Amino acid sequence: MKYHLFFVLYVLLLVHPLKAQHDHLHMDRPDSLPASKAGSTMALMCQARSLNLPMSRDGSGTSWQPDATPVYAWMAHTKKWMYMIHGNFFIRYDHQDLFHAGSRGGEKWDAPDMIMGMGQTRIGYHGLLHLSAMISLDAPFAGGSGYPLLFQTGESWQGKPLVDRQHPHDLFSELSASYAYAPNSYSDLFVYVGYPGEPALGPVAFMHRVSGLDDPDAPIGHHWADATHITFGVATLGWRWKNWKLEGSSFTGREPDENRYNFDQPRFDSWSGRLSLNPGPHWSWQVSHGYLKSPEATRPAENVFRTTASATYTSVWGMERYISSTMLWGQNKQRQELGSNDALLETSLRLNRLLAYMRYEWVQKSAEELNLDPVRYGVTTQFPVHMLTLGAGYDLLRLRDIRILGGAQLSGFREDPRLLSLYGKYPISGEVYMRIYPAFLDW
Repeated sequence: MKYHLFFVLYVLLLVHPLKAQHDHLHMDRPDSLPASKAGSTMALMCQARSLNLPMSRDGSGTSWQPDATPVYAWMAHTKKWMYMIHGNFFIRYDHQDLFHAGSRGGEKWDAPDMIMGMGQTRIGYHGLLHLSAMISLDAPFAGGSGYPLLFQTGESWQGKPLVDRQHPHDLFSELSASYAYAPNSYSDLFVYVGYPGEPALGPVAFMHRVSGLDDPDAPIGHHWADATHITFGVATLGWRWKNWKLEGSSFTGREPDENRYNFDQPRFDSWSGRLSLNPGPHWSWQVSHGYLKSPEATRPAENVFRTTASATYTSVWGMERYISSTMLWGQNKQRQELGSNDALLETSLRLNRLLAYMRYEWVQKSAEELNLDPVRYGVTTQFPVHMLTLGAGYDLLRLRDIRILGGAQLSGFREDPRLLSLYGKYPISGEVYMRIYPAFLDW
């Protein structure tokens, strides 16, 4: 019964968005909003942690996207506050290993989703307060074991590691607050706290970056790059100078537990640092490094050093016509062991109602992560896996500020020859889905 209530509330939020004021939605997009010149209304349309940057630069947590990034959201204003809601809701049939090449596939109806609400207001002449809340109904729809996804690893269910499945996200995926102070037009100081929240580690999370949000699947290298996007206990301090940003975080290294409806114990036993640069309106780069204490509950003795680097390019050439691409590398390393790596390239192309996207990944998975016999394969053995996903969609309905898209995708895998007995040769997965999401925000 409680899951049905969650679903009803969720749908109400999706089909009755906040109505934006027409005049505000059709203002020219500013390249910057100098604190010394911005009026109270214009200042409310800035980036979440700067009075002097456009809100299109906002990524997940405190990360940056290119300024040219299109924004899909519903927005409303009061005299002192700006509110915004965005989200993504898939109703999907997922069949991993369509032709039964191996023994590790699966199929399921599910609904990967998230909805996020934000509000911000000026504090005095130089300050900005920003509040964020995000929820996901992954667990009620997909169950505690999540959805099938070949070669995916990370987190657990009923005390056992999840293998060939993507874990569900927590109901409360972010509850955060930040305060930014702009002493002048080219610098900011900010503090960000979340319970849960996202530390300064990795790129914009996959379901928030425009190059990746059209694909309903998590990348199979998720736990090499952006798995810290839901962390129960985060504190970040950051400084921006012009188009550079330096951040440091203290956070909980343990990933969320199997109870997707509670609040896990904050530990603040891990740390990270990130350097970001937006060299122009079309690019966003970052490098980051962090230490995660005991991230996996099923392997509590393992501590991980994670290093990532990414570049995102976005270009817009008309109303809802754009291309966005992300190149990403991530590495997990334990002391005195070789690191395992993940490389990703993804692109999304939008031509008004028509959408096409691709994602390529190469990731090294260990025998332990794939739940293989350590005596036969060796605990530290690494198995390279390639995955290529091609997908397309079309907006079937546009109901005022709501879009309903129909789409499909195919994924092909090429694994290490030693895994052929489990996965078969070149397994293929397919999905069809309906996606509900907000309209493009022409601000």
